[in-house]
Amino acid sequence: MRDPYEILGVKKNADAAAIKSAYRKLAKKLHPDANKNDPKAAQRFAELNSAYEILGEEDKRRAYDRGEIDAEGKPKFRGFEGFGPGTGFGRGARGGPDFSFEHFSFGPEGVRRSGGPGGFSSFDDLLNSMFAGGLGGAARGRSRVHAGFAPEEMEPAGHDVTAEVTISLTEAANGTTRRVHLPTGKEVDVKIPAGLAEGKQIRLKGQGLPGPGGTGDVLITVRVAPHPYFVRDGDNLRVNVPITLYEAVLGGRVRVPTLDGAIELTIPAGTTSGRTFRIAGKGMPAKGKAGDLYATVEIALPDKSDPDLEELMRKWLRERPYDPRTDLR
Repeated sequence: MRDPYEILGVKKNADAAAIKSAYRKLAKKLHPDANKNDPKAAQRFAELNSAYEILGEEDKRRAYDRGEIDAEGKPKFRGFEGFGPGTGFGRGARGGPDFSFEHFSFGPEGVRRSGGPGGFSSFDDLLNSMFAGGLGGAARGRSRVHAGFAPEEMEPAGHDVTAEVTISLTEAANGTTRRVHLPTGKEVDVKIPAGLAEGKQIRLKGQGLPGPGGTGDVLITVRVAPHPYFVRDGDNLRVNVPITLYEAVLGGRVRVPTLDGAIELTIPAGTTSGRTFRIAGKGMPAKGKAGDLYATVEIALPDKSDPDLEELMRKWLRERPYDPRTDLR
């Protein structure tokens, strides 16, 4: 994937507000709903969401800037730790690994060591560090390793593999299938059911890393990218709808967006800014019944000043003053 900074069109020293502003602007421009005749719109929108997922989170952005993760958010390979000079078992006089044991005793618990620079209190601990710890501690159905271990007691199960996928809110509502590139280099097709919430995991049985005791699973964490104007509230959606001053005073019909196309909403005369209207069944899919869409109207004044409107307001101030804040006293 391309550099996230390049995708968002921001400089590397851009602050969080500039990154968020760039994302919102591009999200409205590249959203698949606004480019229904473009077959690559979903791909570009997904690329934008992936870039914002890295740069929009401070910790991930720092990790990317330090070169710890790549443009897809995957950790970069830095070699194996735990062996070699300066790591793992401790260092000898010349900087190499020190496996020496100074004092030994034999008993029911096996070979025991007291003291010494190697960092292990017993041969038993050394074996457990090498085998149990080195295998990620995944030892399903086997006992702790001892000096007299049996081979069948050391069969680690396979390891789980984790990955993330980012989808749009529309995809979360309708369901989708995504091809996910795993850290192992393998690619899998993931079917995402309709209505899945942010942060939920999908488990693919037996598609992880193999081991003598079995094969692990793949755990896919689903992230839902922020929508340009919808906000998810459980199974419900919320949206702010600007209306004119004359629509608020006189009433009228305004178009309100939904996930499956715009509808017309009747605004009663004398509607106050901040009033919320419930549109049943236009939220997220759910078991038994879909959620609702809550549209909150906001009175938007003209972008430019209007002398006639200002004069009308002065006349109202003189002849029909009123105080909407009496309950706050």
